[in-house]
Amino acid sequence: LDVAAGAAREPRLAPLPPPPPPPGARLADPRGRRAQRSPAGETRGRDASFPTELSGATRLVKIPRLRPESVDSFAGQRARIQEERIMLVKEYRICMPLTTEEYRVGQLYTISKHSHQESDKGEGVEVVKNEPHEDPVHGPGQFTEKRVHLSSKLPSWARAVTPRIFYITEKAWNYYPYTITEYTCSFLPKFSIYIETKYEDNCGDNANIFHNDKILGDHEVTYLDIAFDEIPERYYRSPEDLRYFCSTKTGRGPLREGWREHTHPIMCSYKLVTVKFEVWGLQTRVEQFVHKVIRDILLIGHRQAFAWVDEWCEMSLEEVRAFETQMYTATNKNFGSQEL
Repeated sequence: LDVAAGAAREPRLAPLPPPPPPPGARLADPRGRRAQRSPAGETRGRDASFPTELSGATRLVKIPRLRPESVDSFAGQRARIQEERIMLVKEYRICMPLTTEEYRVGQLYTISKHSHQESDKGEGVEVVKNEPHEDPVHGPGQFTEKRVHLSSKLPSWARAVTPRIFYITEKAWNYYPYTITEYTCSFLPKFSIYIETKYEDNCGDNANIFHNDKILGDHEVTYLDIAFDEIPERYYRSPEDLRYFCSTKTGRGPLREGWREHTHPIMCSYKLVTVKFEVWGLQTRVEQFVHKVIRDILLIGHRQAFAWVDEWCEMSLEEVRAFETQMYTATNKNFGSQEL
């Protein structure tokens, strides 16, 4: 079938290869020499030939010996390129006019509220688990597992190859100020996103905060400006425009050009993002789409965290945890899930 032309063509039948010689057979050499015979019947010359019947006559068919370098010329090169392409590491740095302790409360509040707002008609974020977790290295923390339903939010080319009910599984281990987040998809078992995050009270000038030996070579570092970087027009809200927003309770804002150099307090969220997609031929399109989505999510989420600061700045960690449970319970009702 000629898929590109949209028309069916009669398939051409390739000639059948000649049968292999029986084990132990003595094979003729086209140069008039006798080929050496091994116990298994394999020839040890530079090339092997064997007789075959054709219209009552006998002719010699020459079989060139496959050399390792010729086999590797295409398959090996493709494997090397594929290995280099299946893992894309990028670091994002997002500064906030907050302390790390303030950001901890604001992050939990923002994620809970945003997840509830985005969950409608069976789409959005479904919370599967939200429970304390103890790690032998990082100590006490919180583990959450979510299902991000986003069928209608996929681009047209992705919707064409995904099932109608489609979700991504998010697993997060929060050992603040260090967190790990992992995204996987059962429909695409060779696709994953792994995010390490560290929070520090500085303006994003820690050159090598992760000290990760797994990163081969230099990786791209991108600074995201919550006030002046562009976001998709459909996500723009004038109350969340930090160039004009001023907090009533904290007196912080608006953020002017160059605010990261002279604002106090200030903290930075360092995110090391690894995207892995082991499907030959689709890496570039998927990687571009994934990193565009990650950039937009990070910008929008951090803009909202500061724009909503008057809603959460007086909450304690226990109070924001209670709010988190309340929001997740309300969100899960859209999916018919059990209460947490």
